[in-house]
Amino acid sequence: MRKIETWDLISLPAGKRDIGCKWVYTIKMDSNGSVAHLKARIIAKGYAQTYGVDFTNTFSHVAKLNSIRILISLAATHH
Repeated sequence: MRKIETWDLISLPAGKRDIGCKWVYTIKMDSNGSVAHLKARIIAKGYAQTYGVDFTNTFSHVAKLNSIRILISLAATHH
């Protein structure tokens, strides 16, 4: 990937440690039980992080179906 310049290799800030990663392999099957395709992805080992040392805030956008229904209902009610 460095050849096509999609990312830059930089040094870690002083006092910080790197986070490991691992490969996760999945076999996707057809409805008849044969192998449709193989999938592989690389994930960060976030469970190895320590709050206050490696990160301070966590935030994730999560939209639940009930929240969306209420939002649509309010929008319809108030034009």
